[in-house]
Amino acid sequence: MPAKGKKKSRGKSRGKKQKKPEVDILSPAAMLNLYYIAHNVADCLQLRGFRWPGAAKAKKGKGKT
Repeated sequence: MPAKGKKKSRGKSRGKKQKKPEVDILSPAAMLNLYYIAHNVADCLQLRGFRWPGAAKAKKGKGKT
């Protein structure tokens, strides 16, 4: 019969969290990606996180097919 006591957790270690690397949003790879996903300047800024007050929130869910 196993001894009663504290259970050992096998979760994530308590070490330092890894920092996300600094990403250059103006790099050539990022600009090429943006060229294919953005439709205009306002869309570009919104996708990069520069939203303005009164802007419509992005809709979640399935898109048209």
